[in-house]
Amino acid sequence: MQQAVTDAAPRRTAWTRHDTAWMLSLFGTAVGAGILFLPINAGLGGFWPLVVMAVVIGPMTFLSHRALSRFVMSSSRPGSDITEVVVEHFGPGAGKAITVLYFLAIYPIVLIYAVGITNTVGSFLVNQLGFAEIPRWLLSGVLIAAMMAVMLAGERVMLLVTQWLVYPLVAILIFISLYLIPDWRLAAVQTWTPVAPALKSIWLTIPVLVFSFNHSPAISQFSCSIERDYGREAEFRAARILRNNAVMLVGFVMLFVFSCVLAMTPAQLVEAKEQNLPVLSYLANIHGSPFISYFGPIVAFVAIVSSFFGHYLGAAEGLRGILRGTIAPDAAAMPDRRLNAAIALFMFLTCWAVAILNPSILGLIETLGGPVIAAILYLMPMYAISRVPALAKYRGQLSNVFVTIAGLIAISAILYGLF
Repeated sequence: MQQAVTDAAPRRTAWTRHDTAWMLSLFGTAVGAGILFLPINAGLGGFWPLVVMAVVIGPMTFLSHRALSRFVMSSSRPGSDITEVVVEHFGPGAGKAITVLYFLAIYPIVLIYAVGITNTVGSFLVNQLGFAEIPRWLLSGVLIAAMMAVMLAGERVMLLVTQWLVYPLVAILIFISLYLIPDWRLAAVQTWTPVAPALKSIWLTIPVLVFSFNHSPAISQFSCSIERDYGREAEFRAARILRNNAVMLVGFVMLFVFSCVLAMTPAQLVEAKEQNLPVLSYLANIHGSPFISYFGPIVAFVAIVSSFFGHYLGAAEGLRGILRGTIAPDAAAMPDRRLNAAIALFMFLTCWAVAILNPSILGLIETLGGPVIAAILYLMPMYAISRVPALAKYRGQLSNVFVTIAGLIAISAILYGLF
């Protein structure tokens, strides 16, 4: 049956439950802890610059991830992941360098999510539920082991769990967005930001939006799965899933962002940024609302867990590529099963150690990893389209220019903020 699907011409068949599962998984990968700070960072520039950002981030998200998916599917060996594709197209030297950068950009985020899930659950148990404090080494070990157990159970289980995590996440985002409507201050709509400050605000906020909507760590495994299941129809299927996912992201996330921004004064946005608080924590403090004080940790928990899955996929894939290119090139001497077990053990032990240590390095990691992620997501596929014969059919499209410019803007803003 699979062979028939592979050899037949693309059939453009109807949307399936499998497509929905992957769309929700990609949504969960994108909506991580960054969404809790996004309204503050994006809202500081004013209402109308935020409208411009909402208009451009949808095409940026869809077109960049579609290009990366096309890049993964361009291999002459179907089923190759991104680390194998970069070696095939750019040679062993450049391939190894990109694989290392890919791993170093994603792996620290996995560590930070291990810290975040421990802090979120620990605080919720003590402050909201009134439990005695659980030893950090025990709580972090149980939580990380549970998340990794889902990953090791296989793609089907991971997609199922993510699907059931994303439903409450979307429901809570909608609920909070609507709950805040009575507090909207519509005077912000009537306030025009001068052109120069507005453009600078958009420029400097683009990276925040890029990484709040980023689900590139899961794109490689997503593309391999779609290619395996749909054969020659894979490109159409992947593009449709990514398009619908982008619409879902922009619709639900930006509704949440606009609602939070309109419910806060500019002074409150500044204060929240100075206090380095997630937007729901700040709103809970100024509202004293039991709904937000309970839903806030739930949003954080679901967002972190679902995003952990996607980033773990990317980090494990990058590490596997590094090991296969260096100390374990022989699949006969080191079978995939043993290698995957070693990678899982390494990921668990390092995540557990960092969660126990509880470092405060989220901003540093995002800043240093940001340019690499933007380069891999936006610029590498565009370079490949211009150079790789297998991608020649995508040359000359206006979307390539748009993605290239967006990538350069994002990287320039990140470097400006860094230096």
